[in-house]
Amino acid sequence: MTTSTAAMVGRDADLARLNERLDEVRAGAPFTVVIGGEAGIGKTRLVREFERGLPSDVRLLAGQCVDLGSVAAPYAPVKAALRTLIADLGRERVLEAAGPGRPALAALLPELAASDPDAAAAAAPAGVGAATGQLHEGIAVLLESVSRERPVVLLIEDLHWVDAATLALLRFLMRALGSSRVLTVLTYRSEDVTRGHPLRAFLSEAERDRWVERRDLSRLTRAQVRKLTKSLVGDPPTDAVIDTVFRRSDGVPFFVEELVGLDGCRDERELPDTLRELLLARYERLSDPAQALLRVISVGGVRISHAMLETVFDGSADELELAARESVVAGVLTIDGDDYAFRHALVREAILADLLPGERARFHSRYAEAYEAAAAAGTRRLAAEISFHWLGAHDAARAFPATIHAMREARAAAAYATAAQLGERAIGLWDVVPEPERSSGMTKLELMGRTASHLRNAGEGERSLALVKAALAECPRDEPQYPRFLRDKAMDLASVGRPGSIPVLEEALEVLGERPSELRMTVLIVLAGRFMIEGRLDEAVDTAERALEVAIEVESPRYASLAANVAAVSRASRGEVDAGFAGLEHARELSHGDGAAMLRYWVNASDLHFLVGNYAEAVRLAEEGLEQARAQGVERSSGLILASNAVDPLFALGEWDRAAVLIERALALDPPGPFGVYLQRARIWSILWLGEPVRAAEQLRRVRSTMTEIMEVEVQTRLSVSRVAAEVALAGGDVAGAWREAKRVLDERGGPLPGYGLPLAWVAARVIGAARAGAGGVIGREQAGGIPAELVAEISAAEPALREVLAGMDWPTRSLWAAFFEAELAEAPDGAAGSDAEAWRVAAKAAAAPSAPGYLAPYALTRQGEAELAAGDRAAAKVTLQSAFDLALSGGVGAVRDRVEQVAAAAGLALDGGMGSGRPKAGAGAGPGLAGSAASDAIAAAEVTAELTARERQVLELIAEGLSNRQIGERLFISGKTASVHVSAILRKLGAATRTEAAYRAGVLR
Repeated sequence: MTTSTAAMVGRDADLARLNERLDEVRAGAPFTVVIGGEAGIGKTRLVREFERGLPSDVRLLAGQCVDLGSVAAPYAPVKAALRTLIADLGRERVLEAAGPGRPALAALLPELAASDPDAAAAAAPAGVGAATGQLHEGIAVLLESVSRERPVVLLIEDLHWVDAATLALLRFLMRALGSSRVLTVLTYRSEDVTRGHPLRAFLSEAERDRWVERRDLSRLTRAQVRKLTKSLVGDPPTDAVIDTVFRRSDGVPFFVEELVGLDGCRDERELPDTLRELLLARYERLSDPAQALLRVISVGGVRISHAMLETVFDGSADELELAARESVVAGVLTIDGDDYAFRHALVREAILADLLPGERARFHSRYAEAYEAAAAAGTRRLAAEISFHWLGAHDAARAFPATIHAMREARAAAAYATAAQLGERAIGLWDVVPEPERSSGMTKLELMGRTASHLRNAGEGERSLALVKAALAECPRDEPQYPRFLRDKAMDLASVGRPGSIPVLEEALEVLGERPSELRMTVLIVLAGRFMIEGRLDEAVDTAERALEVAIEVESPRYASLAANVAAVSRASRGEVDAGFAGLEHARELSHGDGAAMLRYWVNASDLHFLVGNYAEAVRLAEEGLEQARAQGVERSSGLILASNAVDPLFALGEWDRAAVLIERALALDPPGPFGVYLQRARIWSILWLGEPVRAAEQLRRVRSTMTEIMEVEVQTRLSVSRVAAEVALAGGDVAGAWREAKRVLDERGGPLPGYGLPLAWVAARVIGAARAGAGGVIGREQAGGIPAELVAEISAAEPALREVLAGMDWPTRSLWAAFFEAELAEAPDGAAGSDAEAWRVAAKAAAAPSAPGYLAPYALTRQGEAELAAGDRAAAKVTLQSAFDLALSGGVGAVRDRVEQVAAAAGLALDGGMGSGRPKAGAGAGPGLAGSAASDAIAAAEVTAELTARERQVLELIAEGLSNRQIGERLFISGKTASVHVSAILRKLGAATRTEAAYRAGVLR
């Protein structure tokens, strides 16, 4: 029975959604649609219908992932899409549109390098992972550029076969594409994405991205199966036919088409019993030559070019054309340009599974030889395909050198994950091939080292560490590779956040001896960096100076600059700030413009200027470095570090919105571990000081576990995260939790780094003040203010140790933080900690200095105003609180602004520009608040309720319980109307707009 072309049924809503997303993309907002579903569900048909309906002004760039087993060719679908663009625009135009990414793009596509020697000769970016960053950035810039002329649809099919390099690029593009008109459409077969498949994590991330939509195609209903069947046979099908087709197909469109293709399902007894038989039904009706051709094609993949078939098919050209035509007419093959493709991958898999073992190996051999000839004759990299087919041919001796070559090709294309997989494959073949050293050009230990390096650069620190440990177990101590493996082990330990790097590096130096070498130089620099990060500053300076001597002797400007950089930062951290700045300028001179060294200079110079209070200069340096990162084509990779460095000084300058943009953009690009922690810490801190303590606490709970490993090995992370966590706890009234975090400032070996330790010491003083105020200032009370007496005693007893630590931190801003430390603990006569107005006047004066962060002045004035209220000086308090309010408002310090309004309203002070009604802001009621204390809250509550009668206080307590007027009347044996009169009087006296506000302002909700 002859059937017609099937209509697309049941996918109208999905097609309409794709077109809607394309319309949205035209406005300049990139979007990604991920289409999933089981085999045969209609993913390919849907995207083909979408393609056919694309307007003429839309540029389609399509690629398909290739099934090469467990290790796919790197960037295969991306290369196919880019080659479409090259054919359309020309090589020169594509290279021009890629901007600074030209060298990386030329490395990915050798035909571009052949047409542009300048791009081929350009220096690769320096630094671990920089080549990958430049390639990703180059492709993103290219897509952004061409989409300005015409909207772009980037279609990548069969993501279940995706290679690791392509997946990393797609993850980057989803986050990084800026203002562009790019719609990315991805398809995958859902049942092939099993536990452990790399696509699972990608799909989970996609679900959380608001610029990504996942659409899972469902099976057809019975009515839809009827409609599809009618489109195939022309006449309305009988109920019996529909019953058969619907039952046997389970509503999968491809199976419906195959079943109806078997004589219209008129005789159920003729239908195949199994899925395999159904998939092979059309194949088995073909002639022997056509079947033979399809068997050859099945080994080659889902899609094979005509030229390749001419090479691997053992028949004549006429026989090939006849067999291919028969297969196309029968609906087993389709023609796509110069390629033949199976109508569905399921059919190819069924034919492949039907091959005899010898037949399969023979076909693999033909493909391997054909790809070798094509690689020798052209510029395309085909080593991964050659390796795959020689393995399929069970010829390990020929697969091994191809695998080594494929590993080098993947490395050249910055596809580190694929290079690592190929390296692991080669290690597995090492003991079964003859003369592996001769054919690979390296020893087994060298291969293990390179593979571990590829794993490290791909972000697979744990796997790299395991391989390095295995190499060390096989490597004699006197082998030249041994100290290199020790260095790599230390780097892996650091990358996964584990301790132990320093003794491993010291052992490597012991093995190397004193003879200058590049390896000794790198070991010394890595060791100096670890000493610096762990706060062992004297050892860091000494080791960095030794590294500098070796770097100069071996004539390495980059490493000379890096060594000088580490020495400079370490000197500054131990209090030699001027020497630190001078050392950084020396590092800049030593770099001779080297990209990696200069980026490190900008990172550390901007950070040091921030820590000493030169905020504008810190921002300028970070932006200068970011501009150079942009010029190197690594703005959205290495440039993330510089972006994160600009955040804190922007906060200090009161530019909260600008900092927030940097944070969100950088986090969207999934920065590596430490930098992700820095950005998360900054975001949480800003949320807190902008006035949302509850949200800040929620954010901290969500990410705290990811911060722990980095905190264990990095002093600055440990101190800065502890500060934020302590402040969040204080804002929530959790004094015990705040102390657990703040007391870390006492635990650092050799004392804390001053730039990070001084702010944490101030927060620790705030915790002491809160603990003493919570206990009414009397140590030894069993439990007061919700704080156990033992904890109050422990916290209060830490003051001398804190003062000793504070005195030991020699730093330009020490006097500023010391003034705040003293003010937090100073007591007015008969007052609690933090109640001395004069101490706060001193702190406010210190906060007026240019080196003080902008948020400190309104904070100090707020605390001064509270102290003046507690002393009964309402006139002075009003002036002080007005100044605090004005500064908080102009500086965007929402938490302090809110606190000022709460204090003023509770005291009945009217502020110019204030809320008037005293309405609490976001986060009110979460605890004492950022700028408040338990004592000041109690004072404010007492002042407010003093005007209420005894009966009104009773009513207020019941309001706080959430009772209505009627329920209050029943509880107090008065009428509901009388209760209403009392409620109105309470609202009037408290200046509150609502019942809840009245209860809060009187303090009874806390």
